Parts: sequence; structure tokens; C-alpha cells
Amino acid sequence: MERELILEVGCEELPASWLPGLTQQVGEVVVAELLERRLPPEAPAETYSTPRRLTVRIARLAERQSDLEELITGPPVSAGVNPDGTATAAGAGFAQKNGVDVTALERVTTPKGLYLAYRKRQRGKAAVDVLPDVLGGVLRRLSFPKMMRWDALIEDGKGELLFGRPIRWILFTYGGRVVPFTIARSPAAQTGEVQDVSSGAVTYGHRFLTTSGRAGRAIKVRSFDEYRARLLENFVILEREERHNKIARELDAKAQRLQGRVSRVVRGDTGLLHEVPDLVEYPSVVAGTFGLEFLELPEEVLTTTLIHHQHYFPLESEDGRLKNAFLAVINTAPDNERTIARNAERVVTARLRDARFFWETDRKSTLESRLERLGTLQFHKRLGTYKDKSARIAALAAWIAREAFKAGDAAASQAERAAGLAKADLATDMVREFTELQGTMGGIYARHEGLPEEVWKAIYFHYMPVSVEEDAPPTRAQLGAAAVTWAAVALADKLDTLVGLFSAGEKPTGSRDPYGLRRAAHGVFKILIDLPALTGQALRPTVHPLLEQAAEVLGRPLNGWADENLKALSLFMRERLAYVLESRGFDSRNVKAVTSGRNLREIRPADELLKLKVLPEFTSTPEFQALAAAFKRAKNLSSKELEKLNPGLLSTPVADGAFAGLNEPAERALWAEMQKRAPVIEAAVTEGTRFREAFSEAAKFKPAVDRFFDEVLVMAPDQDLRQARLLLLHRLVEVIVKLADISEIVAEV
Repeated sequence: MERELILEVGCEELPASWLPGLTQQVGEVVVAELLERRLPPEAPAETYSTPRRLTVRIARLAERQSDLEELITGPPVSAGVNPDGTATAAGAGFAQKNGVDVTALERVTTPKGLYLAYRKRQRGKAAVDVLPDVLGGVLRRLSFPKMMRWDALIEDGKGELLFGRPIRWILFTYGGRVVPFTIARSPAAQTGEVQDVSSGAVTYGHRFLTTSGRAGRAIKVRSFDEYRARLLENFVILEREERHNKIARELDAKAQRLQGRVSRVVRGDTGLLHEVPDLVEYPSVVAGTFGLEFLELPEEVLTTTLIHHQHYFPLESEDGRLKNAFLAVINTAPDNERTIARNAERVVTARLRDARFFWETDRKSTLESRLERLGTLQFHKRLGTYKDKSARIAALAAWIAREAFKAGDAAASQAERAAGLAKADLATDMVREFTELQGTMGGIYARHEGLPEEVWKAIYFHYMPVSVEEDAPPTRAQLGAAAVTWAAVALADKLDTLVGLFSAGEKPTGSRDPYGLRRAAHGVFKILIDLPALTGQALRPTVHPLLEQAAEVLGRPLNGWADENLKALSLFMRERLAYVLESRGFDSRNVKAVTSGRNLREIRPADELLKLKVLPEFTSTPEFQALAAAFKRAKNLSSKELEKLNPGLLSTPVADGAFAGLNEPAERALWAEMQKRAPVIEAAVTEGTRFREAFSEAAKFKPAVDRFFDEVLVMAPDQDLRQARLLLLHRLVEVIVKLADISEIVAEV
């Protein structure tokens, strides 16, 4: 018979940012623990959460574990059984160790021969006897961004129980009956108010709201349907989607009453509406206002104050201008709405007064005058201050605009000025108080100083992009005339960070990336991939010269780096490029073809995007798959054997004269195909256009390659002939790999 399992872990309020991941994780961990203990669920795990609870419900769970049958292998039959059939000391010892008679042993055939074995059978325990261990495993396995010590112990021999927040209650029932489990408190913590936490068939409603009795009282439940209904009666909406929808409806209704709408900043640029359902158990919305004089502040300051600092929703009129009103989501029924709104208004007004003071004070000094103060702010102990970084990115941005973008001296001068001022707002009062506005405030102050659009917008957007999607801001419309300048400054900032921190030994390891180097690399490749679209110009720089120049400006040229550090940087950059491209939905095999096997000196991210758009037309055909397999064979054979003959040949372009002695028809046919098709491929790579035609030409190599492998003995006894044939294959590889390493699209030759 199957019964319903309900688990609710009640705790102190969990941070909203944790809940989406924890809600999924708790279900996965419960199922994993059940499976490990041979209690497979007969229904999927349903998970729910509020700031004070994590809940898992499994509608059907068997009453007993599945029986265990385990084959335990002992000594070989030759060592365990005498010629007369009696057991040797080894055989008898194996039987005794497993608590059985020698007659219970079996003979089993293994890859090593015939062995004695014992087939151990164990009847499954009742689920109620196993479930306490399941819960103990769940509490141990749940992971949180930060773990707390709260003087808690469970009887599993593993010592103190760490958890994201202190646990206050556990609802744990199976078939409507309590599964006993206790979290003990350490002796030092035991008082009249600090006690053990024992499982029960009770949950707890809203902290402050109740329909009868006292708020937060225990509520007895026997089934999940009753559990959900009783929580709702006590002002807890269990389903997150219901809380979200209730908030959205009330926001729209309140906004309409105020003749406005929720600001587009909330709708498009923040995750506030996604976050607030995880802040409350019974949401309601109240409206508040602030003084009209605060509308003189920059919109970015107003929205940051309301959204990031207070989790409030700004309102705007139909023409898109901010109103002096906001909406607040509260965790209670608004019986005294005006009082709650007044309290919110007091807090908002105080914050806006501070912001107005900073705004007025900061504008008394120019960004230029703040550069000296950047010398007091350390960027990294081995890379100097932000003043040092500003000087580096100014020089690098000018070089990128002039040399990499060929944008001319005027653009280079604007990029240099913008980069030099980009970090100046770190020395302003506004950014010290509202750190989310770094860069943004610099751009706003530069605009108020009357600096050109190309300069202030480059400063304003230089921390962007912060995500890799094609439509991630800034857009071409937002950048306007500043597109080239911004790209140079944003690249310079990120490249200086990447090269500098790699040279300082701060490369990411595993999930550890305290300096955000992955994010910086993603930003670099997002810019380079979309550079033509963002600027309207055919800008398609390769990656390596940018890294090389960043290292030169840093004073640590790449040619002075240890080989292992260079390889680590190169691998890291290719992996990040692959991540960005895969995030756009391209097949991982095709992405590997244009990234993994190629040198950063050859990779042009804007071109790789164009290749990936046409590559699926070819890779899906059997003919191209066959060519890729032959190419992989050619690549592996030529690189492996040429390495043996003369390693220097692999790093030297193959001269035409190397094939003069090749007279076999299949050899000459392949050489002729290369002479015919290589120029088309090389022209496409050089110009960054007509990649469909180039892949089409590459596909036409297949008959000649097949004929070559059918008719020619590559590994000829004559060493000169063997080398010439290997070089011919190497030349084929050189030609095709300029487009892509198509060997990556096949698993095996």
C-alpha cells in the first residue's frame, strides 16, 4: 500500500534570493535520499516554499523498502574448495565471516574465473523505520550560500548540524502519522526557551495574522490538502505562483487608481517582481508618495532608491515620466493602510533627502578633480589603485579605438578621455552610498559637465553588458553616436581586469570566482560578437592582440609569462567564448568546431557567430558528417606522425614546393582540389563574409579525400614520401581549420 509523505522544515526567514534554488533542491535531495534507502517514490516530489518554510509532498510512497539482494564474492574456487569438495580454511573463513554455512555458498563465473560467493538477501524495513534516516540525510545534504551554527545536533555521528537558518519546527508525517525525529540542542544552549526540535503533525501560520486565537499558533494537519487549506486560513499562501499573481493584480489595480503604471525599469531591467513573492507569506500592496521636489533627481537615483534599497515599485505616467508615487508589497493585511504607507513614506523621504544632498554636493566638483582621490582606493594589492587602473584603461581604450577598430584619432581621443574618467565616480558621495550606481553616476555627472555624448555614454554604460543575451543592454539605440567609444572603453576595462588578475595568480577555480573574471570574459565576448550590430561597422578584431596589448599596457608582456599561465588564459578565454555562443542556442559540437581547437590569434568572435548561423545547414547532412570523420582522421594522422618526424613542421606553414614529388593520381587530385577551393575559403575568412559559400567549398573536398585514403599508402616506407603525404594532409587541415575544426562535430572516426 502507498501512503502520502509530507515534510515541512520551518525556520527563521530565509533570504529571498535563496528560495528559488532551495525549493528545487529540497525536492531533489528528498528523492535522492529515498532512492538511496530503497524507497522509490511512486509519485513526483512536489515542492513549495515561503520565507519561513521548505515543503515537500510525495503523494504515494511504498510502505516498505524494496528487498536487498547482494552478491558477495569470496576466494577463487581453486583456493576455497579442496579436490574432495570440502571447504579449505579460506572457504570456511569466508562462510563464517558472512554468518552462513559452507553449503550456502555459490560458485559464480567472473572475468577472473570461478569464485565462491554468497548471495545475501535482506528483507526491506518498514518505511516508518527508514524515514528518520531519510530526514537526517536531507538536513545534512541541503546546501546554502551561507551556513549557520545554531547549537544543533542529530544522532548520526556526524556532529553539529549546520543550516541556512535556525530550524523552529518540523512537520513530518507518513500516511497521516508522525514520523519521529529530533534535532537536539547542545547542552550549553539548553534553556527554558532553547529546546530540542521534535517532528510533529503541526505547522504554523503567519507570524502576525490569524482568523481566531493567537497569531503563529500551532495548527494540526493530517493530509496535504488539509495542510494547504489550514495555512491559507491562517494567512499563508503556500504556492509561490499564487503569491506572485496576487501581487501583480494588486500592483496593477493600485497603479490605475493613481493614474499611472509600474515603471518600465521594474518591468524590464530588474527582478523585483520575481523577488518579492519570496519575501512574503501573505502579500498585499499599499501606495505611498514623496515630495515633488525629489523628481528633480536623476531617474536612475530615484529608481535605485525605491527598487534596490526599499524593494518598492516606482510608478510612471503614460508618457513614461516618473510620478512622485510608489507601491510597496507588505507581508500583512492592510487594515491600517494609511499608517503603513506613512511609515514607508518617511523611510523613502529620508533616503531621497540623502540622495539629493549627495547629488548637489557631488556636482560642485568635476570628475577630473576626483582622479587623485582614486589613488586611495585599492584595486588589487598586486595591480595598484583605481587611479593606476584608470591610466591603464585610458591607454588601452585609445589603442583599441585606433588600432583594433581603425576608428581614427578623434574616436581614440574620446575613448581615452572616457576611460580615464570612468572610475572617477567611485570617489563621489553618491556612489559610496548607492554602489549600484557606479559607472551610471559617472556618466550622469559627465553629461551635466557638458562632455560629448561619445564620452558620457561610454562612461555611463562601461560596466555593461552584464549578461550575454543578444538583446542585453546597451542596445545600439541607447548608445547612439557613442557605440565605438563605448565598445573601446568597456573592452579596455574588462581586458585589464582579466589580464591583470590572471597575471596576479587570481584565475577562477571550480565555482570560486571572487573577482568575477567569468563575467568579465563574457562581457568581452558579448561585445566582440555583437560589435558589427552595435556599431553599424564591419568591426571584427581577433582576440589575441587585445589580450596582448592589455598585457603590454600593464607592463607584463605575454611573451614573458610562464607557458602554463599563457595556456590557462587561452583555455579560459576559449571556454568563455564557447559559453556565450552556446547561450545563444547553438549546438555545442558546432561551437567547439569554431572555438576549442583554434588559436586565439585566428578567432574573430563576430565571424564565429556568422559561421554558426550557416554551419547547421552542412553538419546535418551525411556527406558533411563523412567529410568531418575523414578530416578528423587526417588531422590526427598528420599531427601525430609529423610530430615524430619533425615537430617544427607543425608550426610552419606548408610551402607548395613540398608536394612536387607527389605523382600518384589521388595525390595530385587532392592537391588540385586544394588549389581550387582554398582561395574561396581564405577569402571568406579574410573578409568575414560568404561563409555559406566557404563551407560549401569545404564540403566538396570529400570525394578527393575519400579517394586519397582509398588509393594512397600515407605511411610509405620511404621517409621523404611519407613526409610529403603527411604534409599534404596537414595542408588540408590548415585550409579547413581556418573555417572551423570540423572534426569536433563527430564523436569518432
